[in-house]
Amino acid sequence: MDSIDIGIAVSAAMLVMVVIGVRVAFAAAIAGVAGLVWIFWAKKGYDGSQFLWALTVAVKTAGQVPHSKVASQALSLIPTFILIGYLAYYAGLTKNLFEAAKRWVGWLPGGLGVSTVFATAGFAAVSGASVATSAVFARIAIPEMLKIGYDKRFAAGVVACAGTLASLIPPSAILVIYAIIVEQDVGALLLAGFLPGAFSAIIYASLVIGMAMTFKRLGPPVSGFTWKQRFASLPGAFPIFFVVAIIILFIYNPFGGDAWGTPTEGGALGAFVIFIMALMKGMRWPQLKSALLETAKLSVMIFTIIWGVLIYVRFLGFADLPGTFAEWIGSLEQSPMLTLIMILMAYAVLGMFMDAIGMLLLTLPVVFPAVIALNGGEGVSVADSAFGMDAVGCAIWFGIIVVKMAELCLITPPIGLNCFVVAGVRPDISVQDVFKGASPFFVADALTIAGLIAFPAITLYLPQLLLGS
Repeated sequence: MDSIDIGIAVSAAMLVMVVIGVRVAFAAAIAGVAGLVWIFWAKKGYDGSQFLWALTVAVKTAGQVPHSKVASQALSLIPTFILIGYLAYYAGLTKNLFEAAKRWVGWLPGGLGVSTVFATAGFAAVSGASVATSAVFARIAIPEMLKIGYDKRFAAGVVACAGTLASLIPPSAILVIYAIIVEQDVGALLLAGFLPGAFSAIIYASLVIGMAMTFKRLGPPVSGFTWKQRFASLPGAFPIFFVVAIIILFIYNPFGGDAWGTPTEGGALGAFVIFIMALMKGMRWPQLKSALLETAKLSVMIFTIIWGVLIYVRFLGFADLPGTFAEWIGSLEQSPMLTLIMILMAYAVLGMFMDAIGMLLLTLPVVFPAVIALNGGEGVSVADSAFGMDAVGCAIWFGIIVVKMAELCLITPPIGLNCFVVAGVRPDISVQDVFKGASPFFVADALTIAGLIAFPAITLYLPQLLLGS
């Protein structure tokens, strides 16, 4: 077998391990080490006396990966972004945000559902993790909705799906990981997520309103708030938007000139500011301890996945699978757009069996070069490109689309993490009910993805405006 055949065989074995329940981090690491052993041994003609040599070289090669790749300044953004979200929650800022949204849009059909969508979008701007966002609003929003007679499936589905907005709206851990894998500017990717995130939130809110108007039992509106009460709710929500403004101004400096700091420094500054606000709001050691522990748990989970998958990625490099796949994709006679849609459909299927971060880490080393090749290659001009943008624009545009596809992983059975988190926080609602409540939002996600594909300017406008990307 040549290296390509070995790459395909090992990748298939890894997918089988994932499907039967092996954690992505461990399945990827095992496949990566086994694949490296296989390739090195094959080069020696499967000489039995050389197997130990092949094993030694493979282990040394794999052992270099975790530190060399994870000791990246950009990856330090992940724990700081997650910490910002947990500090905001334990300081009570999320409850204030939900209350403000309820007073302003609660009068709409399905008003509390709409409030949840917009409040999660606001919270997503200080939280880098969808799972954390869903857990927070399962505690805050679902009791409010059930209290006034919302259908429990509908209420749980809204929270699980709205929580996915944290994957797209910066600061986003998944966008940081994508930027590092494909070697693109982290700041540009984070900036590009704002408008698509807002677009997705509007689509979600529209679906909630449409469902509430069609099925009256799902969610009654909330009325009775005066204009004075509405304006009185705004100061409680300002701290979150103040932190977002600080991070944006620090990283992008829209007034001209060089940025005042890197995204990593901006994340650290945001965490410090929200920490001071939390102390002013009355947060004490027990709440701070909980925020730090939750941040550490989620960060360790993400970094463990990264470590394992990067070993597999190193094996892919030796097998030359990414380059071969890109050449094959480029040789197809069908239109590039149709090929792109087929790739996205494959992501939708993979999302049923893998978590979002693991799926992107495993697939992007192969898929990303293929998409760039579809567009015309690294040095393509806008005029000659298939998708109407240069290679950098294509990388940013595809990143936002594929992260939106990854959001589907969080609500699709059988391993949709957001649905399990909501069911875990609310034992009175089964995970099956959460999945059923989330199912209508697949339509909203399909419309969002179609809009992002049809109108790339939604994604590229802010990076081009502020960064010239």
